[in-house]
Amino acid sequence: MLRTALALACLAAPAAGFVAQPAGFALRSSGISSAASSRPLHGMTMLANKAPVASTPLLLPAAKETSTALRSSASEPPAEKKGGIDFVLIIYFALWYLGNYYYNITNKLALKAAGGAAGFPLTIATLQLGVGCIYALFLWAAPDARKIPKITLDDIKAMVPVAFCAAAAHSFSVFALSAGAVSFGQIVKAAEPAFAAVLGVSLYNKKVSKGKWLCLIPVIGGVILASVKELDFAWSALLTASLANLFAAFKANENAKLMSTPGISDRLENVGNQFAWTTILAFLISVPVMIAKEGSKWGAFCTLAKTNNIVLMNMLASGIWFYLYNELATMTIKKTSAVTQSVANTAKRVIVIVGVAIVLGESLAPLKLIGCAIGIGGVFLYSIIDNIFPPAKE
Repeated sequence: MLRTALALACLAAPAAGFVAQPAGFALRSSGISSAASSRPLHGMTMLANKAPVASTPLLLPAAKETSTALRSSASEPPAEKKGGIDFVLIIYFALWYLGNYYYNITNKLALKAAGGAAGFPLTIATLQLGVGCIYALFLWAAPDARKIPKITLDDIKAMVPVAFCAAAAHSFSVFALSAGAVSFGQIVKAAEPAFAAVLGVSLYNKKVSKGKWLCLIPVIGGVILASVKELDFAWSALLTASLANLFAAFKANENAKLMSTPGISDRLENVGNQFAWTTILAFLISVPVMIAKEGSKWGAFCTLAKTNNIVLMNMLASGIWFYLYNELATMTIKKTSAVTQSVANTAKRVIVIVGVAIVLGESLAPLKLIGCAIGIGGVFLYSIIDNIFPPAKE
């Protein structure tokens, strides 16, 4: 476990090089420019003073150590350490937050440099999954890294619905972040419990307590309030972030069905293998959609990636950060209680919204902050309300 934390911590230094840009650095590429490139990124400059810009992504030097620790820790029982301070768990939380933070920054920088929503959002989203696939295959191929699971063709077919939902949720999320501010997209994505509640009741025969339904009022109200004075508001960002929530809710329910399939959990062996297969299938599902939507612009994207290191480096970095933080988040959540998970998710979203907004120079108007606080507070209450007021048994 500790080896995982130390190995992932080593990735933070080169990642700082990817997000660090000199003030006023111009993004130029075959007629495509970023509006934000002419504005000094003071947060990026400050990071650049602490870590030199890397010319190539040093992303996999600790892969063997990381994968071994991921495999061993994924098989550990989901119980919090009792007595004393679990420093390893604290490091896990810190790196989970760090990974999510760097993913959002590098993802946004790649999207901006590639032309935003009018550029190549679906291409970038698909290639991010491709980076994760390469990393997963490397772990299976490397000696003493991660054992290849002995799954059947029926197991792969059973994983397709989860992978489809994962691919759709990721693609819509990336498009939302290309069309508007990261902070706004994250606020809208905080409303995912509303989608999960409606889907659970209508399609999966799940019961939602009255307390949870009432908690959705501040969640939805907070998102609306944050949208009123949003300077980077775009209907496309609101719509695609909502669709990302919808498919994320579908994914959670389909994943629960998948893991209830007899024997599949044993054949997958651990969380790492399950996430690897989900990522590979999601990538294969995304490729034809990418070709249909942006295939005609593939040549232009390749030219841009060759001539603009900001696009290429941040796309690669965001792909590896996306894979690592999602896998590490799953491992961390399995080691904590439900209440701890709720607090951790709430704190993570606040840190990402505020931190990324400051670094990227996005608007943080008072009304937006109030809406953010109300919405995320509602999400937190939604997560713990049944523990505070247990629903009556029928």
